[in-house]
Order: sequence, then C-alpha cells, then structure tokens
Amino acid sequence: MNVTLETPLLSLKGVGPKRGADLAQAGLRSVGDLLARFPLRYEDRARFREMAGVRPGETVTVAGTVVSCGMRLTRRAGFKLFEAVVRDPSGAIKAIWLNQPFMANVVARGTDIILYGPADRRDTGPLQITNPQYELPGRRERDAIHTGRIVPIYEKAGCATCRVQRALVYDVVQQLPGDAADVLPAWLRAEMSLPDWRTAVAEAHFPPAGAPLDLLNAFRTPAQVRVILEEFLLFQVGLGLRRRSAAAERKPLVPVIDDRVRAAARAALPFSLTGAQRLALKDVVGDMARPAPMQRLLQGDVGAGKTIVALLAAVVAMENGLQVAFMAPTEILAEQHHQTIRRLLAARPYEVALLTGSTGGADRRRVLDALASGRVQLVVGTHALVQEAVAFARLGLVVVDEQHRFGVMQRAVLTRKGWNPDVLVMTATPIPRTLALTLYGDLDVSVIRELPPGRTPIETRAIPQSRRDEAHALVRRELDAGRQAYIVYPLVEESSKVDVRAATEMADHLASEVFPEYRLALLHGRLRPEEKDRVMRAFAAGEVQVLVSTTVIEVGIDVPNATVMVIEHAERFGLAQLHQLRGRVGRGVQPSACVLLYQEPAGETGAARLRALVETTDGFVLAERDLELRGPGDVFGTRQSGMPTLRSGDLVRDRGIMEQARRLADLALDREPEGALVAEARRSWSGRFGLASVG
Repeated sequence: MNVTLETPLLSLKGVGPKRGADLAQAGLRSVGDLLARFPLRYEDRARFREMAGVRPGETVTVAGTVVSCGMRLTRRAGFKLFEAVVRDPSGAIKAIWLNQPFMANVVARGTDIILYGPADRRDTGPLQITNPQYELPGRRERDAIHTGRIVPIYEKAGCATCRVQRALVYDVVQQLPGDAADVLPAWLRAEMSLPDWRTAVAEAHFPPAGAPLDLLNAFRTPAQVRVILEEFLLFQVGLGLRRRSAAAERKPLVPVIDDRVRAAARAALPFSLTGAQRLALKDVVGDMARPAPMQRLLQGDVGAGKTIVALLAAVVAMENGLQVAFMAPTEILAEQHHQTIRRLLAARPYEVALLTGSTGGADRRRVLDALASGRVQLVVGTHALVQEAVAFARLGLVVVDEQHRFGVMQRAVLTRKGWNPDVLVMTATPIPRTLALTLYGDLDVSVIRELPPGRTPIETRAIPQSRRDEAHALVRRELDAGRQAYIVYPLVEESSKVDVRAATEMADHLASEVFPEYRLALLHGRLRPEEKDRVMRAFAAGEVQVLVSTTVIEVGIDVPNATVMVIEHAERFGLAQLHQLRGRVGRGVQPSACVLLYQEPAGETGAARLRALVETTDGFVLAERDLELRGPGDVFGTRQSGMPTLRSGDLVRDRGIMEQARRLADLALDREPEGALVAEARRSWSGRFGLASVG
C-alpha cells in the first residue's frame, strides 16, 4: 500500500501499542514525523575486510559462514551468552551476543552472515566481536539495510531500537508513491540543484553507495540540504505571511512628527544620544510615522541605552494623544523604569502610573480608572498589564522589555487592548542572528552595539574556588574605598528550599567570618515582594555594602557605586546569564571587576564559557558563542515561547540555511503567493512548529 505523511505510525505493520507509545514519546506519531527525523549519524559498513587482516581495536565489516554456535550459561543467574564462530577463506572470528537468547532462533550452523562491530581479543583466544550488528544476506531486501552499506544510526526511542527504526523507515520509504507531491517550486529546485522530495527523503535516510561520509555526517549532501531547507522555508514563509498580514493592518491614528513633537522629545533627553541610539531612534520613529503598526525588536547590550530610545518613542506617541504601555518582566525592573521615566518626564504634563501585582486596593482602582478614561498617558507594569480588568482609552504604543522572559501570547494580549498599536520589543540579551530570524522573524530588527560614554570597562577574572581568598581580598579593597559589592550564588531553581538554605548559609558565613565590619543583605526568589523591595532599596541607598544574591539580580538593579561582583560556581551558568550578571557592575565612573569562581575541573564546556567571558565584554560575540556551546533550546530555556519545534534542521549547525530560507521565502511569496509552498505553510505551520497560527 502507499502511505502518506499523515498516515499514523500505529497503522503500520510492526508498530504495536507499546512501540507506538515509545515513538510518540519521541515526537513520532505519523509517517511525516518519522521521515523528518534525521539519523544521528551515518556509519560506513560497506567495506568488507578479510578476517585474517583484522586487528584488535578496529571496527570492521566482515562476512562469512557460521561453523559452530550455541548458548553458554554464565555464573550470573539468568544471564546467557550466544556464541558463533564465523569463518571466511582467510580465517575466523567469534561473535558473542550478551543476554540475547533469541539469537539461537536467528543463527544456525551453515548460516551465511555479515557482522559489523569493534574487534577485540580476550587473553590468547581468537578475535571476537561483542554484540555485533548482523545481517543474513540472501533473505528479504529489507534485511540488507543494517550492514554492507552506509547505514543510518537513529536515537533509540524506548523499545524502538535503532535497528527497529531503520527497518521501519525503510519500509515507509518503499511505500511512498513515486509521484509524491513536492511543495518546493521547480525554479527553486533548479536554482539550487536540489533533488525532488521523494528522492531527497530516501537518500537522506539511506544514502546511495559512494556518498561521501564526511558530507553525510555534516548533513550537507544535496538530499539532506533539500529536507532541511524545506522545513526552514515553510517556517520562514509562515513568518513572511505574518509580516505581510501586519503590514496590511492600519492604525486609526498615525503619529505626526513635527517641530512641537521634536521639542518635547528634546526636553525629555538628559544627554546626547550615541550614533547607534540615533540610528535606532530613526528606525523606530520612521515606523511610527507609517500607517501600518510598528513591529520592531530593539537589541542592545547591557547599558547600551535602549530605555531612552523607548522613552523618546513614548513622547512621540503621547504628544499625538496616544497612551503608552511599558511592560517589564519583574516588579523590580518595572519600578526602576517607572522611577527613571517619571524623573525624565517631570517637566512634561504627562501622567505616569505603575501597575504590578503588588499594586492593590485603592491605588489599583485609581490606575485602572485613569487608564480607561485616558487620564494616564503612560503606564509601566508587569504581567499585571495583560489582565482582563486592564483597559485603555487610546493605547497606541506597546513597549515590551526583556521580551524573552514573556510568552509571545502575552505580548499579543497586551497589543489587542489597543488601537492596532505600534509594538517595540526590547532585549538586553544579545540574540544571535539565526535566533533573531527564528524567534523574532516577524519583527524588524534594530541593534545598539555602541555603549554610551562614561561606561567603564569591566575587568573579568576566572579563578578556582581554592583561591577564593583572592576574590574576598578584592571585595574588601573596594568596600574599604567606600564602594559596594555583589556576591552571586547559583540556584538550580528559585523555588528550591535546599539551594536557598545554601545561599543563606553562605550569607551568614560572609557576614560573621569574612566581612563582619560591613552590612550584608541576602536576596533570593523566595522572599516576599515587599521584602525584596526593602533589600534592594537599602542596597541602592548604600545602607547595605554587600548584596549576597541569587540570579534575581540578573535584571533590575542599577547601582553605580557597586564596582565588584563575585559569582560562585560560575561554571554552572550559561554565557548569556553570566554576561547579564556582570552587567550589574561597571555602571558608574569607577573601574569595575567581575570574578568568576569555579569548581575544578570546570569541564570542557564550562571552561570554554569562562574563557569566552574573560576574553570579551561584547554581548553579541558571547551570544554567538553561547549558541554554539549550548544550542538554541538552552540559550533561552526549553520553555521559551516562540522557539519552533524543528525536526530536520538544527539552528546551530544549519544557521546558514536558515538565512538562505529567509531570502527564498520572500521570493516565493512574491512569485507564487498561491503556490504549493505557501499553501502548505498556511495549512501546517501551527501544528508543524508548535506555535501560534500564521493567520
């Protein structure tokens, strides 16, 4: 029978309930899922060796005839060995299968057999191969797929072993119709010399004889590139449909930028903008002056000055009679933005409000009424802004800070409260270009890489914990000079009682044994919001000299007098998080330092992270390195909303193909807006990539 991509795996021969459940656990429910999941790697089992020439330690393919075989009991109860002596014209090798008694029903004396595996010699006996891959030539064609050729190696899925999956994929490929539909346009396949879909799928799983093994394991054969590109193209076409849909929307009021608005913006500006800030502001204001709502991502390293760009955009909106919502991920950061914005706008006739989870009672009702009536022109808040009770009179600009800490749907909910508002998304976590094309592919992107004048460089050192005294000595020098310090302690989870206790014990030790003459405070995620607020206000006011903290300080504290940070167990943190933490110091005019204390040995990845952080303070360089070291899922956390579920492609390995797909998707949308590729993206985008619909 012919199968389709929608055919459930449970309907295939050899897939029962248990195997089907294990495959489903690995995300494999349909034929399409199975074919889109590439092998982990490929092994060349096509080169047969004479048995006499095999040496211990070599991994080889040999073929011969079984001259003797049988089951052997061992001293372990219930543990059996099946042994077979296999001979070719040059010599013999013993094959041993551990605790696989079913082999007695597969192999018999006189059986021709192919073996693949590592050869070894025990004592003075003959060479042997333990648990070899095997095949019995001359039977069914589907049995000749495990040796004697380039063989795909799949990740095990429960009871569905690599061998089982290989046979299942082979059966499915044979049943694919010869005239299977191809969603890639003919012009695109010709331009890139790509095979048709059926050929590509067959060769990606079962490469033809002579296929270069290095290209296969780099996933760069034409067949593999074709499969990866199709997946990326469908994703980028979906994003392109989103962008074009947004561009077709119209704002009921398009802001006007005239001399009056420019004067108001200048009045709110406490300093001259950097060149990068001016370019970013030009992008933002240019978007605001267009009929279609702005959809822009503003990237900038820690301290690059994104907030002032957002504030100037807010002035443009408010001078045009529109309201502004500024959403931050934590109450601390929201309060900081609120204070900064109120200070900068003190001379202007704008009403600025704060709305967080801690805003209660009469204050909350007053803010909600003022937003609904339009008396409040700008509100700074947390997730509280997306609650159903929050309504706006004329919401025209939405600013989302630290977007990666919000879900995509939260941004959408806030946007729907307005008049097709302009949307400015900001992040101080520099995003590698590949992820920007993926996570924020429906947004235009502006980047601020230039730091404002006066920001002092941060000296970074990595030292083992055995030399912790050096770090404490540095902290003491800064404290004696009248400055402040952070000591950061890692938590596996902010809710972990065990880790909080460890951080508490560390704070007690530092207060009583190391810095008894200075005032210390402890900050962690299990404190009540008002307690966190009290601690941070005390630190910002200089009443606390040393803040012992978990990563809750990653964003949200700006204390120019804090000049040194010590990060305990730095090898446990990701590069982006370490860079964010480091950005808490160096915010004043004094030289600053960050000490990374690590447990030896730090491990290859941990050492690479620490080395990168010592070598550069450029967050964009570090972001690319972090992507290479950890992969996309871990850079933002595996639960990050907006990260597509990819089956064939890999955002690190295939970043160049993703950039190519962005260009080709725009071409496809221009040339064939009703073609098969666009139709398939509309049909399958949401289910295929696990994201919200493209509309």
